[in-house]
Parts: sequence; structure tokens; C-alpha cells
Amino acid sequence: MSTKLTKQEVEKVVQLANLELTEAEIEKFTSQLSEVINYNVTELAQVNTEKIAPITNITGLKNVLRTDEAAPGLTQDEALANAKQTHNGFFKVKGILG
Repeated sequence: MSTKLTKQEVEKVVQLANLELTEAEIEKFTSQLSEVINYNVTELAQVNTEKIAPITNITGLKNVLRTDEAAPGLTQDEALANAKQTHNGFFKVKGILG
């Protein structure tokens, strides 16, 4: 299996890694990353997993949670006592999404 990364895919990786690369560096890394990925995929494809049982959880633990216990909490007035701003009994904060 041979996979060639696109320039756009490498640019996305560069952006996610918060790197600043020139166009020449992006072109160079596009080729190099494609080679690295192809090598690793080829190596993994050759691993014999025939006798290995599929697993989804290596610890064997399931739902290790503490029991919920009801406990007294703050009243609404106590919770809002130190809020910078409130509106109709709720915390009021600046919008963070577009």
C-alpha cells in the first residue's frame, strides 16, 4: 500500500503543530512524511497477528467508578454570592463562541 500525502494534509499538520515553514520546506516534508508513513504501514502489515486475540481493554477493568452519594450543596444565593455578574439567578459570562 502506497500513500502519498497531499500538500494540504502536510499544511494541516504544520498548522496543528504550530510550526512556521516555508513553501520549500512544506514540499520537502510532504515527500519525507509520505515515505515515513509508507514505511511504517508496510512494517505493520508484515506483523503476524494470527494468534493474537483481539482486545479492546488491556486492564480488564470495567466501569471503575465511585458510588454517587447525595450531599448537601450550596444554595443558589451562596453559589452566586461571589459572581461578578448574574442575571435572573444565573451566572452571567461573556460569550466565547463566535
